[in-house]
Amino acid sequence: MSWAGPGFVIAIIAISTFGWIATSWIRAKHGYPLEGEWGGTVGKTDLEQSRKVQLLETENGKLAGQVSRLEERIAVLERIATDKSSRLADQIDSLR
Repeated sequence: MSWAGPGFVIAIIAISTFGWIATSWIRAKHGYPLEGEWGGTVGKTDLEQSRKVQLLETENGKLAGQVSRLEERIAVLERIATDKSSRLADQIDSLR
């Protein structure tokens, strides 16, 4: 093979192009973002996946609120259980 001929240049271009195509295919197959035209990344947009994430975020917020309310109730119950004065016991008896 002649190192100075046009065949060598074409072979280098073909090998580079094939390598770029193979790398892009492997990245796309495994879900990695691809490189865009000007060096930026182009991610895979999946509407179903984004909807699931949105539903999970909503449920997470609801559960966090529920946990905070339960913590407040537990604090009240702990205060009742550990109250050493008879003042709270008298107030509870008066409510009955």
